[in-house]
Amino acid sequence: MLVGERMSHPVITVSPDVPVVDALNLMKREKIRRTPVIKDGKMIGIVSNEDLLNASPSPATSLSVWEMNYLLSKITVREVMTRKVMTVTENTPIEEAARVMVDNKIGGLPVMRNDRVVGIITETDLFKIFLELMGAREIGIRVTALIPNRPGELAKLTQAISSAGGNFIAFGTFAGVDPSNATVTFKVTGLNEQQTKEITEPLVIKIVDIRVCCK
Repeated sequence: MLVGERMSHPVITVSPDVPVVDALNLMKREKIRRTPVIKDGKMIGIVSNEDLLNASPSPATSLSVWEMNYLLSKITVREVMTRKVMTVTENTPIEEAARVMVDNKIGGLPVMRNDRVVGIITETDLFKIFLELMGAREIGIRVTALIPNRPGELAKLTQAISSAGGNFIAFGTFAGVDPSNATVTFKVTGLNEQQTKEITEPLVIKIVDIRVCCK
């Protein structure tokens, strides 16, 4: 899966000369938390809801509401935006975009085509993908198990369940307790909980959790 398949587009953008209060109102109205800053068709920065809120006077200030409104009307997006922006392209693998966001503690990345912004990929988009990956909106038997980390173990497990009439609607592999093992989480239909347990148990180190889930 590539970023271009899951990015949000068209992108809501803002001009660097827009007052902070207007940018805040835009984000509230559009239900977004960050937006690229565009000048003459090119991105010159990105601004987040947090950047804009941090530009507002403290609630403990002694200024009157009129004075605060006046000051806010003078602060523009240009003064609070982040100028060095990390970006991805439409052809970036979705997991690479996620890695960049996690490693740099950022919640979204503009998606570029040459020098133009064509979308934005955010943590919300990634959460939606995770829901799909884990089959969160479908009911089935959900199993988490610890398996040996060696070639062929996954094949044994999936073949046994498929041969018994089980249909996988989700499957993920994760780090185990140590390098010798791995954690798998999967969801199947076509089998009940007891059948799934009896098939799985002989093929894994241990079943960590099994239940009917979700929705």
